[in-house]
Amino acid sequence: MSTGRYRTDLARARGLGPAKTGAGHWLSERITSILLAPLSIWAVFAGFRLASVDYATAVAWLQQPFNAVMLLLLAVVSFIHMHAGMRVIVEDYIHKTLTKSLLLVANLMVCLLFAALAVVSILKVALGGGIF
Repeated sequence: MSTGRYRTDLARARGLGPAKTGAGHWLSERITSILLAPLSIWAVFAGFRLASVDYATAVAWLQQPFNAVMLLLLAVVSFIHMHAGMRVIVEDYIHKTLTKSLLLVANLMVCLLFAALAVVSILKVALGGGIF
């Protein structure tokens, strides 16, 4: 029976688990990063523009379709990117299976909750419910 000292790297790696979704996760992180670059630049300029206006002007600004869509994209892509990044951190640094599973589920639920809140809030203001 072999002790494994004379095994190749590939032979030692077999049986350590499938590498099925790693490339997809890596690619989704890169795509969201690329999307966030122009969206963040737009958000900074929009923030500077809106910093000196009153509430009614800011609501009118958000009711313009382009601005509402850009803000929705920024929110959704940000939460997708955050979920992917936190997932990688949990998978890389948490080794207990139950803890890892609970944290991955919590990460997904928190990201979904806050993404839904952001989308509903933006749509409420953009569709005319912003002035109370």
